[in-house]
Amino acid sequence: MSASPASLAMLTDDLRESVKRAQAQVNALVLGKPHEVRLAFVALLSDGHMLIEDLPGLGKTTLAHALAATLGLAFQRVQFTSDLLPSDIIGVSVFDAQTRRFEFHSGPVFAQVLLADEINRAPPRTQSALLEAMAEHQVTVDGLTHALPEPFLVIATQNPVDLAGTYPLPDSQLDRFLLRLNLGYPDEDAERALLAGGDRRDLIAQTQPMLGADDVLQLRAAVAQVHASEALVRYVQALLARSRHHPGVRVGLSPRAGIALLRAARAYALLLGRNHVLPDDVQALFAPVAAHRLVADADAGEDRALAKAILHSVPVD
Repeated sequence: MSASPASLAMLTDDLRESVKRAQAQVNALVLGKPHEVRLAFVALLSDGHMLIEDLPGLGKTTLAHALAATLGLAFQRVQFTSDLLPSDIIGVSVFDAQTRRFEFHSGPVFAQVLLADEINRAPPRTQSALLEAMAEHQVTVDGLTHALPEPFLVIATQNPVDLAGTYPLPDSQLDRFLLRLNLGYPDEDAERALLAGGDRRDLIAQTQPMLGADDVLQLRAAVAQVHASEALVRYVQALLARSRHHPGVRVGLSPRAGIALLRAARAYALLLGRNHVLPDDVQALFAPVAAHRLVADADAGEDRALAKAILHSVPVD
């Protein structure tokens, strides 16, 4: 969908209110994580994909389910396992004896929201089945290309790679995710509410969609019109340059990472009710967008710490 220059100004009050209600609904289901929920909406409105990484039992799948239920889009879930095949995700061509030709039977990737649950429990060959879908919104089987529905969003969850039975995602696939979230343990009040409240699955099943496909496409068009000044673009470029020379970083951020950061910052500003990007937006998003794209030296420490160090080393003009 192409965005007209007036797209941002033409956002109706009803649509703005629907976005607020949608965030509030997800926050009511995923307690105590308002920043992470906002980042999930950033991925949605930025036409990106989201990787949720943390220990088992901290709400990764709950966040994915809550977001999907709130969007009112066609939804599929794939549980990634060690015996999952690429054809189990994208589909397969089957020979029809009556027509004497192969017919394509689509897989679960032909949804508007795909939950790839525990993606790193499948071997790399199966993980790579999503590469074309995430980058091009299409899949190619037996030389024929099949377009995916729009909007298309992949929400992947993964356990830390030091747990048994996991395969690290290759760098090329990590780069396809706009941002990576880490939920962490809930605070005391949120955990008490979770323990005393109803089953999250039952609550999600009772939720009503707050947005639809047309709403998401309209919001994405509006995001593209959020203004980023030349000074802000120079700030992003300085962050990219610093990442390529920072101690402990073997491979820094690519221009594609900078484009992703700017796109996410525009969505973040829109969610906060602004039509222009501030350095604060870039700073809030730098670690979620950049950390998983950095290739660190073996003894350099954790990638999020490196991302924060890079951010702190670049002044704002």
